Amino acid sequence: MAKGLEELAQDRRVRAQGEPVDSYPRISPEAGRGAVRRITVVGEEVLRRRCREVVEFGTPELARLIDDMFATNQVAEGAGLAANQIDVDLRVFVWDITDDWGVRHVGHIVNPVLDEVPAEERELIEESEGCLSVPGPYRTVPRLDRAVVRGRDKDGNALVIEGRGYFARCLQHETDHLNGHLYLDRLAQRERKSALREMAEAREKVFARRAANAERLGK
Repeated sequence: MAKGLEELAQDRRVRAQGEPVDSYPRISPEAGRGAVRRITVVGEEVLRRRCREVVEFGTPELARLIDDMFATNQVAEGAGLAANQIDVDLRVFVWDITDDWGVRHVGHIVNPVLDEVPAEERELIEESEGCLSVPGPYRTVPRLDRAVVRGRDKDGNALVIEGRGYFARCLQHETDHLNGHLYLDRLAQRERKSALREMAEAREKVFARRAANAERLGK
């Protein structure tokens, strides 16, 4: 753990698909190519069921889906986005996030599975968390401080992504989405109702900001 943090402090290059790169554009190539889609909102059935496994890799349809997810995440100012958040029932998520050590992580994963962490190695961190499908509110949610997720890239190549801190939180949050869960499910009933009330008050302002971002980016 300590060695990993030391390495991050020394090497702040962007991690694209988990690998350090010497340069990377502010707006990812996928976001530049993609089209913005409507983000689903809590209450829609697609957010409440386990998504289907991807069985065909290297297809134009899968590449287009990932591009559109990046574009949608960009205009919504998100850290990550799961496919069912744009009403697609497939086990795919993307991320574009800067972690606690100032390292930007950008990528996608297909059919992700989180590693089980032994009880004696678990460390829960309680921090604020929000969701693009719950527009507006943030609430404190406990998450493991380290996460490893295994899956495939869009071409079917094996992929292992490790995150710590905020990036680990993102990997866990997006995997939850693909299993039909929202961060609201991790809250006490009173907190959940409070968050939904806050969402009802904030959603139109959030939607307007996303539309303005899309117009500014020519989306």
